[in-house]
Amino acid sequence: MSPAEARLKEVPSNMTEAEWSQRVNLAAAYRLVAMFGWDDLVDTHISARVPGPEHHFLINPYGLLFEEITASSLIKVDLYGNQLSESEYSINPAGFTIHSAIHEVREDAGCVIHLHTIDGVAVSSCADGLLPLNQIAQYVTHDLAYHDYEGVALDHDERPRLQHDLGTKNHMLLRNHGTLTVGRSVASAFERMYHLERACSIQVRTRTLGPSAYPVRDEVVDKNAKLFDNQDRVELRSNQLVWPPLLRKLDRVNPGYRN
Repeated sequence: MSPAEARLKEVPSNMTEAEWSQRVNLAAAYRLVAMFGWDDLVDTHISARVPGPEHHFLINPYGLLFEEITASSLIKVDLYGNQLSESEYSINPAGFTIHSAIHEVREDAGCVIHLHTIDGVAVSSCADGLLPLNQIAQYVTHDLAYHDYEGVALDHDERPRLQHDLGTKNHMLLRNHGTLTVGRSVASAFERMYHLERACSIQVRTRTLGPSAYPVRDEVVDKNAKLFDNQDRVELRSNQLVWPPLLRKLDRVNPGYRN
């Protein structure tokens, strides 16, 4: 049996191959977030749009650790919060508020990741936000939005403001709250989050070394912004260079995500 035939054989009869592939990649992202130490018990969330004309998306069952998520355990919901797949679990209501807002207005939002990491929350709580102090930060700062904290995201009235603040950007600092990234694919959303989280950690460490950082010239920041602002290049790199070795690593250390 060829690898392609093996993949087809794994697809449940009640869903398309495209949905199953999205489920496998999303489950992998959950386990990779846990592997990188970015998870927060059962809180925070990653969603992925189900391929097709409907604005259905997949999100985690509320009550499983990220390292436990599997392709079949992910819950499919619509933009009204109705669960479209059977599960003994419900979904995180705050997660639904944030992710439904983005999937509603961003046709390109194949995946949305939201985290509460220590360094991400620290930088989101600083008045300066994330600064272009280094090359890693400059992967992000040209494409970075901010959204003011309004409390735990249970109020659906917040969604229009979240949508407005994100706009067409693909990285966001939720003030006093955490980090968020958007990608056409799970792979690009994950790589963007890697850069955003790493930039926050570097800034926290830089600030501990003293009150000032060695500046980067404005023309260099602008040069890098033009280089990094190529969405097709981001997708190609993420899907062809970054995601396959991450899946190989996950297959070695925590392979159950494909179930």
